[in-house]
Amino acid sequence: MKQRLEELLKSGQEAVTSAVDETSLQDVRVRLLGKKGELTAIMKGMGQLSPDERPIIGALANEVKEAIESLIAARQETLKESAIETRLSSETIDITLPGRRSKKGSKHPITLVTEEVSAIFESLGFGIEEGPEVEKDFYNFEALNIPKDHPARDMQDTFYIDDEVVLRTHTSPVQIRTMQNCQPPVRVIAPGTVYRRDSDLTHSPMFHQIEGFLVDRNVTFGDLKGVLTTFVNRYFGDGIGVRFRPSFFPFTEPSAEVDMQCVICGGGGCRVCKQSGWLEILGSGMIDPEVFKSVNIDAEKYSGFAFGMGIERIAMLKYGVNDLRLFFENDLRFLKQFSQ
Repeated sequence: MKQRLEELLKSGQEAVTSAVDETSLQDVRVRLLGKKGELTAIMKGMGQLSPDERPIIGALANEVKEAIESLIAARQETLKESAIETRLSSETIDITLPGRRSKKGSKHPITLVTEEVSAIFESLGFGIEEGPEVEKDFYNFEALNIPKDHPARDMQDTFYIDDEVVLRTHTSPVQIRTMQNCQPPVRVIAPGTVYRRDSDLTHSPMFHQIEGFLVDRNVTFGDLKGVLTTFVNRYFGDGIGVRFRPSFFPFTEPSAEVDMQCVICGGGGCRVCKQSGWLEILGSGMIDPEVFKSVNIDAEKYSGFAFGMGIERIAMLKYGVNDLRLFFENDLRFLKQFSQ
């Protein structure tokens, strides 16, 4: 048994030295010192030894085990250092190479248009307010003079969370929340994301709007026309024609759709404006007294106007985009055209 232990130590030295990586070294450890390894197999013969031989062979076996473990530990350290040197050599950076510039990102066209439109109204004295996108039915409909049995609800194509909670269909709820918390005079725009069950070339289930409203004493439809005409001329260019067509919205009375002279054909008629020379850009009107009742504002003392526009609609007109879905596909070839 002594001879077998000495032979094990010799073969172990050779096996450890010849191990080329940590995986093969671990295989050597298991083969020599594992529960089913060679040393364990030798030690199973201890029972056949005399009482005098057992302590001698046991001590020798421990010496062999410690010697092999020491060899393995030393070899493992050598292999680790070699691996590090190999890795450093393979990962050497040539500092003489020219640097690689990171590509600059840019603002999304919807963000650009939102900021530009907001800046125009801020210059006219409007503040900016925001509200929740998951909204209560009261703010999204009822306070805006759209009760549960009102046919205008069918126009909204609403996403319902439950009977009393919806994904807001317009940014008009911000108007209600602001008037609840602020006494007139109030002059605010509310940009934000809105949701409706609609999707095609010119509609998306998620899109962006800017709601605007002004409440004060003696506010007239003429004030509304002045503000919106100023906006159109500043954003699309001086001299662009603007017209107001009678329309209907539950929360304004009287109400009007606002058209501007076609920026593509200059009013001469083309495919974009369907030969009419005009493009619809937003809806507007004088705030209905029923809305003032919902926020406890005296309609005998105060009046106001409101308007709302789709940011995607404005962006499509400004940039000549003919498919709304391009704004949401994240195609860098499309988006990089708007980098500043």
